[in-house]
Amino acid sequence: MSELSHVDREGRARMVDVSTKNDTTRIAVAAGELRTTAEVVGLVRADDLPKADVLSTARIAGIGGAKKTAELIPLCHQLALSSVRIEFGFTGTAITIEATVKTKGPTGVEMEALTAVAVAGLTLHDMVKAVDPAATLTGVRLLTKEGGKRGHWTREADTEQRVSAHRAGEDHSAGAAQASMPSAEPELGRAERSAVVLVASTGAAAGTRTDTTGPILAEWLAGLGFSVRGPLIYADAEIVLGLSDALRFEPALVISTGGTGPSPTDATPEATLAVLDRELPGVAEVIRQRGTAKFPLAALSRGVAGLAGRSVIVNLPGSPGGVEDGIAALEPLLDHLLTQVAGGSDHGDN
Repeated sequence: MSELSHVDREGRARMVDVSTKNDTTRIAVAAGELRTTAEVVGLVRADDLPKADVLSTARIAGIGGAKKTAELIPLCHQLALSSVRIEFGFTGTAITIEATVKTKGPTGVEMEALTAVAVAGLTLHDMVKAVDPAATLTGVRLLTKEGGKRGHWTREADTEQRVSAHRAGEDHSAGAAQASMPSAEPELGRAERSAVVLVASTGAAAGTRTDTTGPILAEWLAGLGFSVRGPLIYADAEIVLGLSDALRFEPALVISTGGTGPSPTDATPEATLAVLDRELPGVAEVIRQRGTAKFPLAALSRGVAGLAGRSVIVNLPGSPGGVEDGIAALEPLLDHLLTQVAGGSDHGDN
């Protein structure tokens, strides 16, 4: 067993000396979720709680928590953070939280990412407690980290599944103990299909513009019963990293917006083709045709669609109109497509 880095030979706590380590780009991604009721999830999504701007407040709190990690965790180093990004998603009875923290320095930012998730989650709890005082912050965990001599580390899929199974077991035990009590939460039935919304926008990633396409997609997918992660926002130049992030847990569906035009900085189709095992050219063409029928310049979109393993990836243009046209084209195809990819019936495969 490896020695604990924060304990000296006498068993005393210590702060690790990192003065001899090289500065490298360090990135850490952490996640968690606030488990609550379907009513609260609906209120937060509609921004209809007595305390307004719930997600914005939680996001700001999480960013502030990341910056103050060295003050909260005794043995952490003070780091100059270059980026803190916090994203929220929704399931039937939970608000998911994901924090991505970046720095360039001699030590990692895992604790900053975890602290960002925890503080954002606690702030969510504070904002919803008037409606659901029994809300539970759970599953705070590190997902990935980059940089340093150990390079890339990703939480194994089976570990992630054990975390989910443990939480499901907790739900089962709690349900058995409260079987005679009325519940405000609906029973969790069949597993939800998972989807990720990915936005390629240099301006939105830098905070100089507000993305309006990702929320449209997230709301549409949630309305279809998907468990939605994102919108994940990446600069055009970092869309390869964005796709890797989106595919991390092998979702059923990844829909991207932006970066599909002829501009030299538009690189989403090339990045997508690099991860595809098989293309679905008909899907991309029906989206283009739908857009061109209303807006001739939609023909300039170079978006592609295809399969990366069992994940369907679809590129949409980076405009609200282009996204709405893409939704209209995709909705009649989506259920049958995902059933086929998952190994279902092959009827209607003409």
